[in-house]
Amino acid sequence: MQQNTFNNSDPIGQFFNWNETMWSEMQKARMGDNPVTDALSQVNSDDLKVFYQAVSTNPMRLLDMQMQWWQGQLAICQNSMIKSMDNSTESLVQNPPGDRRFQHQSWKDDPHFDFMRQSYLHFAKSLTEMLEVIEGIPEPVRQRLSFTFRQTINALAPTNFIWSNPELLQRTLEEKGANLVKGIELFQEDMAASADMLKIRMTRQGAFTLGQDLATTPGEVVFRNDIFELIQYGASTETVHQTPLLVIPPFINKFYILDLKEQNSLVGWLRDQGHTVFIMSWRNPGKEQASIGFPDLIHSGTMEAIRVIEQITTEKEVNAIGYCIGGTLLASTMALYAARRMKPRVKSATFLTTLLDFTQPGEVGVFINDPVVSAIEKMSETQGFFDGRQMAVTFSLLRENSLYWNYYIDNYLKGEEPSDFDILYWNSDSTNLSAACASFLLRELYLNNRLSQSGEVKVGNFGIDLGKVKTPSYFLSTKEDHIALWDATFGGSRLLGGDTTLVLGESGHVAGVVNPPHKNKYGYWLSDADFDSPDQWLASARREAGSWWTHWQQWATPHLGEQSVPARAVGSEECPGLMPAPGQYVQQTLPVED
Repeated sequence: MQQNTFNNSDPIGQFFNWNETMWSEMQKARMGDNPVTDALSQVNSDDLKVFYQAVSTNPMRLLDMQMQWWQGQLAICQNSMIKSMDNSTESLVQNPPGDRRFQHQSWKDDPHFDFMRQSYLHFAKSLTEMLEVIEGIPEPVRQRLSFTFRQTINALAPTNFIWSNPELLQRTLEEKGANLVKGIELFQEDMAASADMLKIRMTRQGAFTLGQDLATTPGEVVFRNDIFELIQYGASTETVHQTPLLVIPPFINKFYILDLKEQNSLVGWLRDQGHTVFIMSWRNPGKEQASIGFPDLIHSGTMEAIRVIEQITTEKEVNAIGYCIGGTLLASTMALYAARRMKPRVKSATFLTTLLDFTQPGEVGVFINDPVVSAIEKMSETQGFFDGRQMAVTFSLLRENSLYWNYYIDNYLKGEEPSDFDILYWNSDSTNLSAACASFLLRELYLNNRLSQSGEVKVGNFGIDLGKVKTPSYFLSTKEDHIALWDATFGGSRLLGGDTTLVLGESGHVAGVVNPPHKNKYGYWLSDADFDSPDQWLASARREAGSWWTHWQQWATPHLGEQSVPARAVGSEECPGLMPAPGQYVQQTLPVED
C-alpha cells in the first residue's frame, strides 16, 4: 500500500486514484493468498462453466433476457431525459425494500445519479433473474452462483466508489479531503489487524472493557482446564431453585453475548429469576490446542462442567441451555450419556438457534463443498487452528450490505469511526477454532451430516444416537436467522426422542435471542402442532407479544426442583474461586502467538 499523499492544500487532486488503489488493496486483502481462496476461486470457475453451458443450450432464453434488459435500460434513458427537464417525474426503478444504500437526496433529485442508480438496480435485477430462470443448473451450483453474483453485484454498487457517490463527493469537497486522510488511517489499522481477508471494524476499537462495560454480572471462575473456564454467578435472590443451570455458548464465539450490558444480559436475568447460573467460557485455541477435537469438548468440556457443578451444588442434575453450535454439543453430550447407559445428567435441555440436522445449513452452505472444506483443513492443519478473523469476515459477507460494505463506506470513505454498539463489539471479538474441531464441524457435521445418522459420530467406542435422548427440550429459533434457518432447526428437533416445545422468535440469530423483556421489542410464535413443514407450522401458530425469555421461564418451572434452597455460595472448598468473572480465557485476543 502506498503511503497516503493527501494534504489540505491539494484535497481533491488524487482522490480518484486513491479510491481505486484502496479498492485494489482491499480486494487483495479480502481474497488473500491461501488454499481456501484458491479453492473458492476454482469452485467459482467450475460453477461458471456449468452456468455458461446451461446458457448455451437455451440461446433463445438468453436472447429474451437480453432484450428485456435492453428495453428496460432504454426506458431508464428516456425517463432520465424527461426527468432532467421536469424533476417532478418519478423514477421507473425504485429502491428494493430495506435497501438503505441510496438514501441521499441526490440519488433521487440529480438526473445523473438517478440514472446511475436506476441502471445499477436494473442490471442487478436482470442478472439475478437470469440465474433463476436458466434451466439445467444443479441446485447446489445455483445456490453458490447466487451468492457469487450477489457479492459481485453489491461490490460494484456505485455507492462504494467516491466518483459515483454524490454524498461522498460532497463531503470530500466540504472537508477538503480530510475524510480520506482519516479513512486511509482506519484502513491501514484494519489491514494490520486482519488475517488473509480484510476485517472491517464494526465498532470503535477500545469502546468497551470486559468486566467494566460488558460481562459485568458478578461471579467467579470456579474451574479451569485446557479447554474452558467455568464461571459461577452469585445469587441475587435469597433463595434459589434446587436444580442449577448450565449455559453452553458456541465454542466458535465468546460467551459474553449472553452477558452484555446489564440491561440486556440473559445471564443477569436468569440469575434474577432464582437460577444458580454457571456458564462455560471457551479457551481461544492456538497451535498447542490443535489436536483438541469434538470428543474432547464433550469429555473435558460439557461433561466436566456438569461434574464440577454437582461437586459445588451436590445436585446430580442440571438444566442446560445450549446456544447455536453449543446446543449441538449439548445434544451430543446427552446422547453420549445415553450410549454409555449412564443416568441422564440433564433434566431439561434448551436449544437456542441450534442445528442438529445439517441438511439445510443456511447461507453458510455456499462454502460447504469438498474442495473448500479440504482447503480449510489443509490451512488449519498447517497453523494449528482456523483463524477466527476469517470466520468473522465470512459471516459478515452473508449480509454484505449491512455488515460489510456500509462500514467500508463509513470508515474508509467518510472517515468516520463506527459507533459503540455492544453486539457488534462482541461480533468483532473473534475466536479461533482448533484444527481438529474445524475439520469435524465442517466435514462431519456440515458436509456429511453425520450427527443426524444414528451411530455415525463416534465418541471413543460409543456411537451417538440422538433418538435415545429422552430429555424434555425447548427449541428457540428465529424467523430471520440466516445462519441456522428456523425450519432446519425445528426439523432437527425430530431427531430427539423426548418431548419438544417449539418457539419461533422474531428477528435474527443474535437479536432474536438477546431479547430482554423490558424492551418489549420482539415477539414470538407458539404452536403445539407437529412440525411437518414450516408453512404448516407457522399457519397454526399464534403470535405472542413480549420476549421468549418469560415463556421459557414458565416452561422450565416443572424442571426447577421440588423446593427452593438458600442462595448458594460461589464455589466450594474443592473448587474455590480462581478469579472474578469474566475470567481469563475471554480476555484472549487475536492473533494467538506461538
